[in-house]
Amino acid sequence: MIIKKIHFIILFFLITQQSISQKDQVYLYSYFVNNGEDGLHLAYSLDGYKWEILNNNKSFLTPTVGNDKLMRDPCIIYGPDNKFHMVYTVSWRERVIGYSSSEDLINWSDQLEIPVMRHEKFALNCWAPEIFYDSDSGSFIIFWSTTIPGRFEETDHSGDSIDIHSPLRFGKNKNLNLTYNHRIYYTTTKDFEDFSETKLFFDQGFNVIDGTLNRLGEDYILFVKNETRYPPQKNIRVTSSNSLFEGFSPVSDPITGDYWAEGPSSIKIGNYWHVYFDKYLTTGNRMGCVKSKDLIHWEDISDQIDFPENALHGSIFKVNKDILDRLFTFNKTQISN
Repeated sequence: MIIKKIHFIILFFLITQQSISQKDQVYLYSYFVNNGEDGLHLAYSLDGYKWEILNNNKSFLTPTVGNDKLMRDPCIIYGPDNKFHMVYTVSWRERVIGYSSSEDLINWSDQLEIPVMRHEKFALNCWAPEIFYDSDSGSFIIFWSTTIPGRFEETDHSGDSIDIHSPLRFGKNKNLNLTYNHRIYYTTTKDFEDFSETKLFFDQGFNVIDGTLNRLGEDYILFVKNETRYPPQKNIRVTSSNSLFEGFSPVSDPITGDYWAEGPSSIKIGNYWHVYFDKYLTTGNRMGCVKSKDLIHWEDISDQIDFPENALHGSIFKVNKDILDRLFTFNKTQISN
């Protein structure tokens, strides 16, 4: 029975690879499951709609940095140095983010902690980091969401409650009844050794997390989540600017529907922009998607996509088919073993 199952899996790979051979590029999605303890998961798609797990849904990389040793919200891009660069959330309560790189998505560099908010004594967290390569400056931009209590008082009570009994850095105030009140910050680097001073990246007067960037001609397209809990928002919006660090237009109305959404990742497939995201709480945890030709009028196509069960907050990116061929080979090796 086991031998038959292995033969079936190998036959499936051969048929799939025959289909892939007709394409120059395919789509990959990086994601985590559960709380992110076991690390990086990958899925692939030929059309951006039907997604299949890789490595039998086993992790490609186990987290080693941070006190909690998590690998949540993995964001991967392919850089001009012919390497994949990944940033990720290492903990619910730390002031650092994780980083690693790879040439093939199988063999990864030693994981690093980037202390992006360690200089902020009262910062609560560093969540959902994203990485973007800006060809104009030749730099990688890393940005993430952080709550610093009291920094933006006008929205200090707009977010979800947080129990901060444990962080010793709050001293006598460690039992304060705080709520998350995020803004998006950034740093830049050319070599992942030296990093610029952390600065505020995006603030339009509301509790905001989960930023993700894309480029359209001379413009930068930024998708964000309105994280306001009171009154409830929890939706995805879009803004744009012809300058990376300033001048973003007022965010749009929600592009997602009557449900809670987070963790957007965007890509253009054919003539349509597709934004993938987590639908949660009010709909159960599942992936959703909206599409648009003009970034103004959006259609919810969540019922047309098929993602691996329990896939959570990641990033979508294109790879050459030889990369996927290597992942298939690695997959078959793991099955044989």
